[in-house]
Amino acid sequence: MSAILNREDIRVAQPVREAPEVTFEYPGIPTTCDGAEAVVHVETHISQAAGAYPITSSTTMGGGFNAAVMDGKKNLWGDPLMFFEPESEHSAASICEGFAVAGGRVTNFTSGQGLVLMKEVLYTIAGKRLPVVMNIGARALTSQGLNVHAGHDDVMSVADCGWGMIFARNAQEAGDFCLIARRVAEATCVPFFNIQDGFLTTHTVETVRLPEPEFMKEYVGDPKEKLINLMDPANPLMSGVVQNQDSYMKGKIAQRWYYEKVEPALEEAFELFYRKTGRKYGFVEPYRCEDADYILVGMGCYMETAKATVDYLREKKGIAAGALTIFVFRPFPARHIVQALKDCLAFTVFERMDDPLSTTGNHLTREIKAAFCDAMLGVNGQERIRRIPRIYHGAAGLGSRDVRPGDIIAAFDNMMDPDGGRHFFCVGIDHPLALKRKEDPDLRPPGAFSMRGHSVGGFGSVTTNKIIATIAGNVFGKDVQAYPKYGSEKKGLPTTYYLTIADTHINIHCELEHVDLLVINDPTAILNPNVLKGVVPGGAIFMQSPYTDPRDVWQRIPEYNRRIIRERKLRVYYCDMVKIAREVASEPDLQMRMQGIVLLGAFLKLTPYAKQANMSDEQVYAGVEKALRKYFGRRGERVIQDNMTCIKRGYNEMQEIPQEIIHNESLLTGAKA
Repeated sequence: MSAILNREDIRVAQPVREAPEVTFEYPGIPTTCDGAEAVVHVETHISQAAGAYPITSSTTMGGGFNAAVMDGKKNLWGDPLMFFEPESEHSAASICEGFAVAGGRVTNFTSGQGLVLMKEVLYTIAGKRLPVVMNIGARALTSQGLNVHAGHDDVMSVADCGWGMIFARNAQEAGDFCLIARRVAEATCVPFFNIQDGFLTTHTVETVRLPEPEFMKEYVGDPKEKLINLMDPANPLMSGVVQNQDSYMKGKIAQRWYYEKVEPALEEAFELFYRKTGRKYGFVEPYRCEDADYILVGMGCYMETAKATVDYLREKKGIAAGALTIFVFRPFPARHIVQALKDCLAFTVFERMDDPLSTTGNHLTREIKAAFCDAMLGVNGQERIRRIPRIYHGAAGLGSRDVRPGDIIAAFDNMMDPDGGRHFFCVGIDHPLALKRKEDPDLRPPGAFSMRGHSVGGFGSVTTNKIIATIAGNVFGKDVQAYPKYGSEKKGLPTTYYLTIADTHINIHCELEHVDLLVINDPTAILNPNVLKGVVPGGAIFMQSPYTDPRDVWQRIPEYNRRIIRERKLRVYYCDMVKIAREVASEPDLQMRMQGIVLLGAFLKLTPYAKQANMSDEQVYAGVEKALRKYFGRRGERVIQDNMTCIKRGYNEMQEIPQEIIHNESLLTGAKA
């Protein structure tokens, strides 16, 4: 297989010297999956039931659990899984309450308005001491407009319900935290939310190590032996009774006894998890904070982007920068946060929400300010401090608005502003409150390969992107990150998708501005004067074209884009993906969707990964077929083989526009008008 894109100056990863590897009993099952799949892997092994009315972006979690039920899957203790889907999210929460009251281990998957609709029931689940775990795809709430993408206003709206709250940044953490939350919930009789960013984590495919079934069985134990049936007629108990003036307050304050157990239970769960798996978590994760003058604080996926930006600021700018990720929001880790931040000059809190009538800041900012107030007084178990760093806060990433390294750099510049900077700001939009990006560096790992695709919803391109990530991770052994830029409109409208492949973990969680391969499934995209933005010099384009003569293909690229192709020395490849899909698809409804899968053949031909892995075509195609079965296995063997045919034809039928045509316009004479 040819290796067109392995340019030495960009693609060769630098050697890394590693310490001797420590062996852990349960290192995890290496695979590729998104955050939703990681959660489903855990819940279908350890739970007995789900009560859910899934709402975007939690739908794939509910769908995955329900598919396991339809397949007759049993949990690790032989209990057949059950799935209950009532008429609303409120009712789904009530099902969880009832199942847990009867002594069952139950879960739920929800987001946004669905979580808010449950709020009444969330209080009663906590009040009855029911260790339910709900998995949340955190989503912006509808306000001036509908948005189905990432926001933290939904989870912040239920932060007062008495539930533990733990936030993941990536698919690995989403699965791990699901298991950790279950152990702590059942050890303390306190329900937990396991939270990940909607779409940005729930639907992003990454390289993951899933917890082994043997470890999960050992870590959380058999629910039939651990949980209490409060409806057992042999042991009658009153629950949820009316309490008037003389009783209600007694019962409410008495419940603090349970909550006092949560922090030590979390510490124990984190420590045991590390000893068994080697994956170390805590209430917070300080990154290069020990000697930092300026620190960015936040929760969710953009905190990985912050880590890469901190490295850049230190190594390229000489700035003593740091990042503090908050993993646990409830119980609020005031002591841990103050300890990490107390010695810096200033810190900035990023929050994926906006509460404009709170004059002291959004939820996380308010809590951190209160923690420092307690520390100044030396109360609530905190060591007394003498000073408080300057505190800034900003709204970032609302509704999945892109949060880029340039935005994070702007926040650090704001902290270092000799005039004091802006106390509150926003990033990523054009607004009087917004900080301006002065630079936006490429912070992908050394040797990374990135791809951006422009397609139309329904062409199958997003699924193909996931399959490519699966092959790069599971077959070629690379770290991957693949995600789509979904819109609410979906089928029939423009879709953009992204993929990065590297030898190390990919921290950047933002739209790719620097790509090595541009894929154009939607022929109209080449007419856009900005479509080539970010394609690196020497990179490549693969595009849909119904023409076989390269002169015809080149002539239909607008002159302003032809000029960029020449200047950057880009290679241009093409293939009639539509024709291949039409000729191969055995089912009419698949003709449109199979256009996207042809790209996989081109990817295999244009990239050096098979050659680097020393794999034959037969070995590669065996891995490809395995990946196809993961996504299309339910459609039957014929569909699998049709997809394989499309991939092989894409590999064999892809053509390149010769350089002499690209650089000599006179050769276009005679091309079809």
